Amino acid sequence: KIVQHSLKVAKLWIHLISSGRLFHSQIPRQKMLCPLLVCASSWALGSALSQRSIAVMVVHRLMFGLPGTAADLEKRKLIFGKNFIPPKKPKTFLQLVWEALQDVTLIILEIAAIISLGLSFYQPPGEGNEGCATVSGGAEDEGEAEAGWIEGAAILLSVVCVVLVTAFNDWSKEKQFRGLQSRIEQEQKFTVVRGAQVIQIPVAEIVVGDIAQVKYGDLLPSDGIFIQGNDLKIDESSLTGESDQVRKSVDKDPMLLSGTHVMEGSGRMLVTAVGVNSQTGIIFTLLGAGGEEEEKKDKKGNSLIAHLSQDGAAAMEMQPLKSAEGGEGDEKEKKKSSMHKKEKSVLQGKLTKLAVQIGKAGLVMSAITVIILVLYFAVDTFVVNKKQWLPECTPVYVQYFVKFFIIGVTVLVVAVPEGLPLAVTISLAYSVKKMMKDNNLVRHLDACETMGNATAICSDKTGTLTTNRMTVVQAYIGDVHYKEIPDPDSIPNKTLDLLVNAIAINSAYTTKILPPEKEGGLPRQVGNKTECGLLGFVLQLKQDYQPVRNLIPEEKLYKVYTFNSVRKSMSTVVKMPDGSFRMYSKGASEIVLKKCSRIINATGEIRVFRPRDRDEMVKKVIEPMACDGLRTICIAYRDFSSNPEPDWDSENDILTDLTCICVVGIEDPVRPEVPEAIRKCQRAGITVRMVTGDNINTARAIAIKCGIIHPGEDFLCIEGKEFNRRIRNEKGEIEQERIDKIWPKLRVLARSSPTDKHTLVKGIIDSTQVEQRQVVAVTGDGTNDGPALKKADVGFAMGIAGTDVAKEASDIILTDDNFSSIVKAVMWGRNVYDSISKFLQFQLTVNVVAVIVAFTGACITQDSPLKAVQMLWVNLIMDTFASLALATEPPTESLLLRRPYGRNKPLISRTMMKNILGHAVYQLTLIFTLLFVGEKMFKIDSGRNAPLHSPPSEHYTIIFNTFVMMQLFNEINARKIHGERNVFDGIFRNPIFCTIVLGTFAVQIVIVQFGGKPFSCSPLQLDQWMWCVFIGLGELVWGQVIATIPTSRLKFLKEAGRLTEKEEVPEEDLNEDVEEIDHAERELRRGQILWFRGLNRIQTQVYHIKYRSALIFPPVFIVEIFILAYYVGSLQACLKKLTSEGLEFTINIFPNGLHLVLSVGSLKSLLNSLFWRVLHDLGSQHGKPGSVFNSAFGE
Repeated sequence: KIVQHSLKVAKLWIHLISSGRLFHSQIPRQKMLCPLLVCASSWALGSALSQRSIAVMVVHRLMFGLPGTAADLEKRKLIFGKNFIPPKKPKTFLQLVWEALQDVTLIILEIAAIISLGLSFYQPPGEGNEGCATVSGGAEDEGEAEAGWIEGAAILLSVVCVVLVTAFNDWSKEKQFRGLQSRIEQEQKFTVVRGAQVIQIPVAEIVVGDIAQVKYGDLLPSDGIFIQGNDLKIDESSLTGESDQVRKSVDKDPMLLSGTHVMEGSGRMLVTAVGVNSQTGIIFTLLGAGGEEEEKKDKKGNSLIAHLSQDGAAAMEMQPLKSAEGGEGDEKEKKKSSMHKKEKSVLQGKLTKLAVQIGKAGLVMSAITVIILVLYFAVDTFVVNKKQWLPECTPVYVQYFVKFFIIGVTVLVVAVPEGLPLAVTISLAYSVKKMMKDNNLVRHLDACETMGNATAICSDKTGTLTTNRMTVVQAYIGDVHYKEIPDPDSIPNKTLDLLVNAIAINSAYTTKILPPEKEGGLPRQVGNKTECGLLGFVLQLKQDYQPVRNLIPEEKLYKVYTFNSVRKSMSTVVKMPDGSFRMYSKGASEIVLKKCSRIINATGEIRVFRPRDRDEMVKKVIEPMACDGLRTICIAYRDFSSNPEPDWDSENDILTDLTCICVVGIEDPVRPEVPEAIRKCQRAGITVRMVTGDNINTARAIAIKCGIIHPGEDFLCIEGKEFNRRIRNEKGEIEQERIDKIWPKLRVLARSSPTDKHTLVKGIIDSTQVEQRQVVAVTGDGTNDGPALKKADVGFAMGIAGTDVAKEASDIILTDDNFSSIVKAVMWGRNVYDSISKFLQFQLTVNVVAVIVAFTGACITQDSPLKAVQMLWVNLIMDTFASLALATEPPTESLLLRRPYGRNKPLISRTMMKNILGHAVYQLTLIFTLLFVGEKMFKIDSGRNAPLHSPPSEHYTIIFNTFVMMQLFNEINARKIHGERNVFDGIFRNPIFCTIVLGTFAVQIVIVQFGGKPFSCSPLQLDQWMWCVFIGLGELVWGQVIATIPTSRLKFLKEAGRLTEKEEVPEEDLNEDVEEIDHAERELRRGQILWFRGLNRIQTQVYHIKYRSALIFPPVFIVEIFILAYYVGSLQACLKKLTSEGLEFTINIFPNGLHLVLSVGSLKSLLNSLFWRVLHDLGSQHGKPGSVFNSAFGE
């Protein structure tokens, strides 16, 4: 059929091209009228070829793919575009600066600084008036008075520093994650046929005309037409929102769209549109991601479709598919599409709560400070000193009020831990970079710290706990159980031939055993590992599978029932030379044996296989194999007559009455590093559960080898069927109470389906049986693991064996498929959590002390001992650099010696609160001692009650310097948060920390000695410096004193940053319209939610189409039908044809194109009837297409 159609179309194209009417550049580059037409036309360019030669070329191209020459590929990329969707332009540095400037606190500071600057340049007339009050007496240096602008300028400079640091951090973070994203994209490869070779190429290298091999689990990288394959089912929910799987076939619905997932089957597709022209590309373009690409393309204007519709009024209107409420539905969609942004991780939730608590406290303190200062000034001036408010004094008083306002803002600035987001970002970004080296590719940042809280891991067996290198080690053939590979001479020839054919044909043809890369190495296994084990068995029997495959190539397979989690078997039907059919089957032994009614005996003859024979075989063969940790596979076959031909769609009638050929035991050895890794997890308080599709005996044997279960322990190993029976009530509904009785003891769930896995994960997460809410990590590699991976707190996908769908649904990709990498992820996660806690302990000590000093100082002396600029410096260095220093601590094995924190544990523990308040007491005592008796101790002038614009005093400089020194040494104390005594442990393993502490010390010397008026500092003598450093060192001694006090005695200490169950995620954010679409189940994509729905008026350069049907086809097809229809005769003939189809439409003709409004009853019927009929007509009327073409455009 395909060849016939393409011939007819190709004839027309050849005529147009050869007559010079149509040039290569005019071939529509946005979409192709029909993919084969593109192939036919591009091969036939420049010469009129015979029917037969074109037919040969079409068939040749479909079988052998593109030649793959550089020139050909380049040409295709030039004409049809590259398979690359240009990402949205990253925000520029200036945009990030602008965003950082939106911070409310910074805006308040800027306003205060500008007012302060303005007032410093304004000399009020009442300045010298004795009637105007001054807050306190004291001499004022004339020169210093004129330098009043410096304070305002210094505040502005500090604001600039904060903004630049924030913007740079955001910029580097953005850059890092773009790099990470591009790495993920580069790693995605796809299988294509080029030059008769099956090769894997990066997705970006795919071109129009490529023959791509699609298989179970693939995420389609481009649009195409399904040209050959078996039982292909596609999940198009990412485009349509419909969760039902769509069956594809060559004659019905052959369109495959990019961004959709292959849920079942395999086959070949002819690529027809790539990059911005593919379905995903169009949507991204509409969403603005590929906007510029589109603009460039519009300017060139050399595509036929662009030429047809330049009027630009054309727009396509999409009705939401399921939501009939109009606007309301759109609102829901917007909420839903941004859902992934709203989900808060454990740490985010706790930090948000803590930040709000601190912010409120800071606001109250700053307001009280301002009120007290203003009241004190007013009472002192107008009540005590009985001064009058003279008009000429107003500017002077305003200056005082501005000063009070600045002090209030300073208190607020110090109270808010602005470095917190910075610390979190730095810590996460640093961890992500380092985790890459530990084979963890983090896709979602918060997964990194969530992993530190994990209390349970549900792991797959194959490939994660085992090496995923399958080898057949035992076999049961012809009534004999061979404990090792049998000698081929001991097996009857007839049985051996059947066995070789059954394995060679009933396996994916992409699965192969290749020679080893190095001499003396193991042969390379390519493709499905179980099938590789079976092919290896054929080679061990001194047979070869390739000649069988050459004799029966993939195209000759009559019907394939691909493996899926429901069937747990795979069957292939081939046509025999006599016209009859033979079906080969393989699958889980207990499942396939139940369908066997006959078996081949020792002489190669067939005998009856009764249920009691089966029970005996299970007892004597399958169970002993399973107890050795072997996966058992049964291989069988069945013959069918050709008259009448069986109904291949009634699967239950086909997959029965089989004849058993043999049962094999496949070994998959446990990875050597796994038992130790599981022991570490158990020591760290993490329960490891194995969830596998294998036989329960095999699963139990592997679980014992791994150390998941220990003999004598109270644990549960059950099969999926038994699990379902226990958790469901009489109505078949799942009950949480029933799950709660099972999961705490459950260690192995065997013969489980992906639904069982999802149910178990959901049951553990939703359980309220234990005090701490469980945080569950899940590993998965199959397409059907998607829902469980999404439901889990952290989903791990396998980088090697994992399907694209599993990777898309995951949070972290294990690049080496190894369980021990999960343990590293736990270490890094806990390290992130601890880094944030260390920073908080340090930051909050600074904040508590600074706020109290500013508040009391302002209330008692009408001036904060720590000036605004000094506070900003403390905030800047303490926030930015301390976050960098404490957030880059490398993880240690000791992190795995404690139990997980869990969801309900507060962010600031009692020990941390003890440290914060303990150090605050020490610092406040010394600062207030220096403030009130410091001038006597150091025999210097007092800095208290200095007038406005007075020069910086040594007194206040000593207070500032001592304060910074105490913070510097307290930074070393903050490295430990669990009450450890040795705070220097491992300090030299973190060079960043050492550099920052020394660097801060050096800058502090510069500020004090040369900072002058801007920093309100007066240079200090050496002995004064020594005292400051000595008081700072006292922090380390005081830290030891605090560590001695038992935390258990301090019951009065409150914890902070506790996350209660209900506050984790706002209910409405997650459960919005759950009945409409369950995200965990249906939408296996987190990164890009490609909804058609809710995009109401979408501008495209096609036509105005209203869909009345829930079925979505590429709208451009309709356009192409009409382009083709122009060749049929005339526009009237085209309209007549449409009317005969019963289609309503109106058509408006413009000088530069057509505007068509269609009301289509069913797009399917339109495509099935009209499209092919038009193609047929083209074949019969290709005599004078040129004139028809011209007359249509003439009209």
